[in-house]
Amino acid sequence: MSALRRCALAGLLLAVIAGALPSAFAATPLLHKRAPQFVRAGLNHQPVDLRAYRGKVVLLDFWATWCAPCQVEMPRFIAWQSKYGARGLQIIGISMDDSPAEALRVVRKLGLNYPVAMGDEKLGELYGGVLGLPLTFLIDTRGVVQAEFQGETDMNSIEQRFKPLLRPLSLTQRTVR
Repeated sequence: MSALRRCALAGLLLAVIAGALPSAFAATPLLHKRAPQFVRAGLNHQPVDLRAYRGKVVLLDFWATWCAPCQVEMPRFIAWQSKYGARGLQIIGISMDDSPAEALRVVRKLGLNYPVAMGDEKLGELYGGVLGLPLTFLIDTRGVVQAEFQGETDMNSIEQRFKPLLRPLSLTQRTVR
C-alpha cells in the first residue's frame, strides 16, 4: 500500500473517530477561490493542463483503481462528457494510483472519453490534501472552485450543481436531438 493511500485512509479514519466527518466535508478552503493550476502528462501522453480548459466547466475527479465508489461514478462521468461536452463540460480524471499501468487498464476497460493524468501527494496537497476518494471539484468557466464532492455522492446532486453553469443548447442542437 502506498504512503499516499495509507495517509488517506488514516486521515479518513481519524475524521470518523473524531466525529468530524460531516463538518470536514461541509466546506473546503478552495471554495470560491481559483483552482490550483497544474500540467501533467496524460495517460494518452498528451499534456493535461488545467489552464487550457478555462472557459469550460470542469469536474476534476481524483480517483483510484482500488476505490469502488470511484468506479461506480465513472460510467456517469462518461455519459456526462458525451451529453454535455458540447455545452462546455470537461471531465478530467486524476488517478491517485501508484502505477500508470493500473490506471490505464481501468481507463481502457471502462472506455473513458475524457483525459486522465496521474496524481501524487504534491498535486493532492494543492487541492487541500486528498484524504479520501473519490474527491471531485466543480470548477467554473473562470477557473473558480464552486463545489467539492467528497466520497460517495448522489450523482444527481452533482449534475444539478454543474448544469446551470453550462452554455445553453443552441437552436441547432435542440432540433438534432
